[in-house]
Amino acid sequence: MPSRTGIPALATVMAGVTVAFGLTGCAATPDPGTVTVLNSATDTAEHTKNQKFFDRCARPLGLSVEQISVPADQVASKALRMASSHSLPDILELDGSELPQFAQTGGLRSLKDIGVGTEGFSRSAVSLGSYDGTQYGIARSANSLALFYNPDLLEKAGVEPPATWDELRKTAKELTGDGTYGMAFSATPDADGVYQFLPFFWSAGGDEARLSEGEGGADALRLWKDMVGDGSVSKSVVNWNQQDVNDQFLAGRAAMMINGPWQVPVLNGQKKVDWAVATIPVPEGKRDAIPPIGGTVMTVPENEDASREKNAAKVLNCLNSEKNQLEWGQAVNNVPTRTAVAKTYGKKNPKLAPFAELVLTARSRTAKVGTRWPAVGDALSGAFQSVLTGRTSPENALLRAQRQATREK
Repeated sequence: MPSRTGIPALATVMAGVTVAFGLTGCAATPDPGTVTVLNSATDTAEHTKNQKFFDRCARPLGLSVEQISVPADQVASKALRMASSHSLPDILELDGSELPQFAQTGGLRSLKDIGVGTEGFSRSAVSLGSYDGTQYGIARSANSLALFYNPDLLEKAGVEPPATWDELRKTAKELTGDGTYGMAFSATPDADGVYQFLPFFWSAGGDEARLSEGEGGADALRLWKDMVGDGSVSKSVVNWNQQDVNDQFLAGRAAMMINGPWQVPVLNGQKKVDWAVATIPVPEGKRDAIPPIGGTVMTVPENEDASREKNAAKVLNCLNSEKNQLEWGQAVNNVPTRTAVAKTYGKKNPKLAPFAELVLTARSRTAKVGTRWPAVGDALSGAFQSVLTGRTSPENALLRAQRQATREK
């Protein structure tokens, strides 16, 4: 999903260009009253919503904000080109998974050093914007994954939303029939599939830094394999991205699915299928689900003009006020990153309240492995693809994944 789970090949992009990002400075004759923002808000509606909040914060300061919006998978390369031409934006908005690659270059400012307040944010949100113990990015809101289900189909089958893996497997079987699978998820060999596998992997105790150690990772792979083997999950999930999964749900061909709040506009825009949200099932009862936290973080590149950094910091502090976070979260169906505001969001948006809970227990994909994440993600996707297509066992798949991730350090 653009700006949510996509992971461009930064390792390749950064090679030979890393030094360039350390270059500071903006355009040759920057307007001192304009704060420039590089982001991925290419969608007209999103761009307009962004501008509304930017203007709300900038005008009282006597400033204006100019958005430079490019497709999500081009933000990283665009930023590097701007760095090499000494025209970096004042605010650089990155997918959370991209931040370590940029922070490693030394070209980003510590938020603490420039006066951006980060108190009151959830641990997962702080982790999303941090690298090597320093917070470089701040997220106004965040997203994650949850279990969407069709209440009508569950009621007809006389079942409740599952809370554990055993219940998930049993419920999915009971909901399967008449052209409908009980469950759907994305298992594509890319960021979408990895993002959807992580709640199962992490909730079972899997460790992305040591893929083959412990039983958790193999248990998660086995659950996915067993559900496909049961016939309650389509074999086609190896080809379905997250949008495809949502399409299956809306077509009535899946009674439950793993997906994120970015699907809410499409779900709300149709009347054929009712929907509700529950937390992601866990291996055992009384255990928190651990999904990945997703979203973008706003960073401030180093600038030779300290006044521009100060202006960027002022805008970021305003955007992240409690009022603005709540309104922004409601506008984009994402959860505010201030813990207190997230709770308010859940109360005001009961249909999406499970997301408010899940974001608090979510983890950053890069928290443990940092810049190694792209290699680890690729290794994980190869593991579940090989298991779901019957090429190897969960244990062997993870042994191979560990070797691959280690080899690509």
